[in-house]
Amino acid sequence: MRTYLDFEKPIAELEGRIDHLRETEGADVGDEVAKLEAKAKKLLTDTYSGLTSWQKTSVARHQARPHFMDYVSGLMEDFTPLAGDRNFGDDAAILGGPATFRGRSVIVIGHEKGRDTTSRVAHNFGMARPEGYRKAIRLMDMAERFNMPVVSLVDTPGAYPGLGAEERGQAEAIATSTEKCLSLKVPMVSAIVGEGGSGGAIALAAANKVLMFQHAVYSVISPEGCASILWKDAAGKGENKAPDAAEAMKISAQHLLKLGVIDGIIEEPLGGAHRDPLVAIERLGDAIEASIHDLEDLPEADLIKQRREKFLNIGRVGLG
Repeated sequence: MRTYLDFEKPIAELEGRIDHLRETEGADVGDEVAKLEAKAKKLLTDTYSGLTSWQKTSVARHQARPHFMDYVSGLMEDFTPLAGDRNFGDDAAILGGPATFRGRSVIVIGHEKGRDTTSRVAHNFGMARPEGYRKAIRLMDMAERFNMPVVSLVDTPGAYPGLGAEERGQAEAIATSTEKCLSLKVPMVSAIVGEGGSGGAIALAAANKVLMFQHAVYSVISPEGCASILWKDAAGKGENKAPDAAEAMKISAQHLLKLGVIDGIIEEPLGGAHRDPLVAIERLGDAIEASIHDLEDLPEADLIKQRREKFLNIGRVGLG
């Protein structure tokens, strides 16, 4: 059963009528269904062509959106997940290991949110602890050792802010993972496939090429967190300022491409990746393959220079 977002209620009503007519036995409803389907498609197209940043946040968080293991299953062969940071333990919020991607050996790393309540708790809703980032560093070290490109898939509301994580050096782990990305001697391609939240995201996204799904979001803080700080008001408390925060922060792929934060936008199926996950997965694979092809012949020094210059130039404003 499809889950609809708040702004999709008119679409839900139309598609509900279509489903009801299809279930009607002995009635010639083909023409009416066809008309309603055309109307629903137009409404879906119109709705998704004008989404606000806050609506895109809802799409990026949709529970039926493909997750890390969906992308790995659809795009990778011989994936071998590696566990542990060789220091404290394993963190299921970040998964990764060697795999074969369209004939290439790669290291793939990413956040896994989980699908149902049990798996979400097991993966801590994609919010990594220090062990997760240290595991990612270990995998990036392996990529350098065996000259394998790194592919990272980002989908997290942010790093886990719990007491234990802070005690074990959360800030240091995020900073070291970010630095490892920037100093990698092999090509690195990152894709924001859902939420890209704060340092928890950039620790896996300081790549040569940063791609982003059409309705994904990428920000320094969640819209609710921003609203709480600036207006002392988050969602559900008084007037909801989170939509205003989402617009002000320019968190959509379209805004971030103009600002030079990302390098490319991957078009999603009509109505979002959750409506046709197989198409979304294939489009992601095509974009990653093209990006690796662009980078694979660059010398180590050029890879590092390109990556560092890319991030140092973000936010630079001309004075003339």
